[in-house]
Amino acid sequence: MLTAVSAAVLFLCSSLRHLLFQSSAFDLSIFDQGIYLLSVNRVPIVTLIGHHLLGDHAAFILYPIALLYKIYPSVYWLFLLQAIALASGGWLTEKVALQAGLTRSQSLAIAGVYWLYPVVFNVNLFDFHPEVLAIPAIFGAVWAARAGKIVLYCACVLLILSTKAVLSLTVAAMGIWLLLFEKKRSYGGIAIAIGIVWFIVSTQLIIPAFSGREAAAVNRYSVLGNSVSEIILNLLLEPGLVLQQIFTLPNLFYLILLFIPIIWGLSWQNLTPLWGIIPTVGLNLLSASPAQKDLVHQYSLPALPFLLFAVIASLSSEKSWLKRPHWIVVWAAICFLALAKFGLFWTQYLESIDTWQATRGAIAQINTQGGVLTASQIAPHLAHRPLLKLALDENRNIPLEPFDYVLLNIRHPGWNSSLGTVEGLRDRIEKTSHFQLKYQQDDVMLWAREKDKV
Repeated sequence: MLTAVSAAVLFLCSSLRHLLFQSSAFDLSIFDQGIYLLSVNRVPIVTLIGHHLLGDHAAFILYPIALLYKIYPSVYWLFLLQAIALASGGWLTEKVALQAGLTRSQSLAIAGVYWLYPVVFNVNLFDFHPEVLAIPAIFGAVWAARAGKIVLYCACVLLILSTKAVLSLTVAAMGIWLLLFEKKRSYGGIAIAIGIVWFIVSTQLIIPAFSGREAAAVNRYSVLGNSVSEIILNLLLEPGLVLQQIFTLPNLFYLILLFIPIIWGLSWQNLTPLWGIIPTVGLNLLSASPAQKDLVHQYSLPALPFLLFAVIASLSSEKSWLKRPHWIVVWAAICFLALAKFGLFWTQYLESIDTWQATRGAIAQINTQGGVLTASQIAPHLAHRPLLKLALDENRNIPLEPFDYVLLNIRHPGWNSSLGTVEGLRDRIEKTSHFQLKYQQDDVMLWAREKDKV
């Protein structure tokens, strides 16, 4: 029941954010456009990133998701899948806790810790990311390994790998933990072998083949190198440079945020599950991106199952600071209230409410699948087409010829766009005879290409 309630709340929150035009093209439109193109049997070239969908993170899980779009093409499938995956993590947390010998009330409390962990709520609001679908698979893999169910275990491992290339490192780290500390030698060996092989294949073959470049986000580690292989080499040969990147105040603050919701449940005797967080947390500490050092974005989510495995181990051995279920839930609730971003619904998410009706009206006027140039917050509502581009500051001089529609919000230009950029585009459009103004209200303007113009 609690799992269903959690899924419903998460789905409603992400849907409401989308309806308020607070979703963003990066990353929601990327996946929505690519999956839609797959569903209509077209090559999924995502025009926002300029290459094939698999060239982003080798996320093969997106192919079966496209079957849902064949039933009915809607971005709400992604919100629903994400909500179910996140909510089911709590149910699976309870199963792992019961398997470890915790009482029913303790297990339910640990499930509550999962549901109330801030990143679970926050990442649900941040568009859609396929790696979220790996979270229940991580719980499932550990439960299956401990239960001796190798077929289920392998299925969970393959599901994890299908969501994002970099999670192959998490799989390998999980394998080391299972091999050395859980004494699950065959299970650990499978994870280590397949994790390492998939990391090499996905980052060195698949992603470059489909994108024509290095794996995504390599530029965030430019201090360590300009390619995956160069970064790995410097990690091994330049320990001073690595330590310099790790020991910073932002990283210290990030670690405090990461651990404080479950700090009560960690004990020195039961830290071995934290082997599983080394790839996730290590990459976040080494990254130059502030987004990887908070509990708002998806980057810390793969660490959560292993944090909870450590907490479960401490409770099982009666080494945790808090033992009573109600105090455990109280602490989790306090951290949720302090760090979850539910307040955005009556602050940031209402900033453009004055143009909400006008934006809906403009979108309703786009009745073909012609190419669209628009703002980041509007793009997720128009991704089901072969050509979609953003009116960003860096695109202020973008050629207008490929587009059939240009939709701008002059009052609220959107992410990475400015008033100067949208006004400049408006002036350029008004000087050409190829477009005519089709809709205008509350500074929302839609131009459509005249059918007899080329």
